[in-house]
Amino acid sequence: MTDTAPETTSERRLRREIGRRFVRAPFAWGLLFLIAAMVWTIAGDDLSFFAFLLMLLGGWSVAFSFVNATMEMRPVRTGVAVHLGVAAGLTAGMILVIESDDALLAGLPDPVRAVVVVLQIAAGPAAGWIWLGLLSRLTDLIGRRDAKRRPPPAAPEWEREEGRDGSGVEFTALDLRMRTLTLAIVGVVLAVGLAGTALLIAFDDAVMRVGARLAIILVGVLVGLPVYLLLRGALRRRTLSCGVAFGTDELRIRAGTATHRIPFRHLQHLVWRTRSDYARIEVRGAGVDLSLIAGLAAPSPGRTGELPALPRRVFRRLELAGLRVERSRRDEVVTFRRV
Repeated sequence: MTDTAPETTSERRLRREIGRRFVRAPFAWGLLFLIAAMVWTIAGDDLSFFAFLLMLLGGWSVAFSFVNATMEMRPVRTGVAVHLGVAAGLTAGMILVIESDDALLAGLPDPVRAVVVVLQIAAGPAAGWIWLGLLSRLTDLIGRRDAKRRPPPAAPEWEREEGRDGSGVEFTALDLRMRTLTLAIVGVVLAVGLAGTALLIAFDDAVMRVGARLAIILVGVLVGLPVYLLLRGALRRRTLSCGVAFGTDELRIRAGTATHRIPFRHLQHLVWRTRSDYARIEVRGAGVDLSLIAGLAAPSPGRTGELPALPRRVFRRLELAGLRVERSRRDEVVTFRRV
């Protein structure tokens, strides 16, 4: 019989922190995947399936981080310009490399040739995700133009709760952890990679005619886009009606039919992000561990998928309750942690 010591608070905190860093550092993980693919390819004699998956994951992770960064740029037109410029440049570079593939690789040492091949293949899913991000921007732009014929949607606002202390806000959200969302996206990338590999094998003659790398790009677009749209639709079907209220000494949360009351003195962790696809509230304390993502949910009629900025009195009350506040550079993300 083994004697297993119970997990301490510091060990649980370390495990959660490692998980958060994995979710929030896609660029670093993308570089790690690409470096691993390069090492694997240089050490082997041919392009193995495992190295191919590492390239797909690495390219997607780097592109995922890039698209998120451009979405957060202010003013918005700067982010659009950078996004469009990189998408066009990356696509043009891929076409140029495909056209001059033999001339590019001729005479290069084997390790350098392996690195070039890894970057070429990783550029396929990266370009696909970047163009999907542009498609999302275009869809949003069309929606805004249509909205000119009717009152534009407004962000949810704080309202005084009748018969209670404090104020609350109503919004729609997904009851979903960022870690789960990231794993779902990684799973989709793996599924697309497997489906793409199966198609490349099944249509080997066509691949030989158009070229392997161009075929990979085409398969990525033809398979990846429908899967992306299906994933987004599946997520939106899980939309819940939610509410958050900050009282004098407690936080009240409603997610669908479930309600929670967390005294400030028992609150351990609170994340409040106002904008982007990852606008959300994360709460932990008093036996509650909840993550509500508003940015990806289907918004209520006349509302946007955002959260309003926290009132100043909330900062004062949480700091008096022993929580330390941390802000992002643009104040879009506010984090409270127990000291």
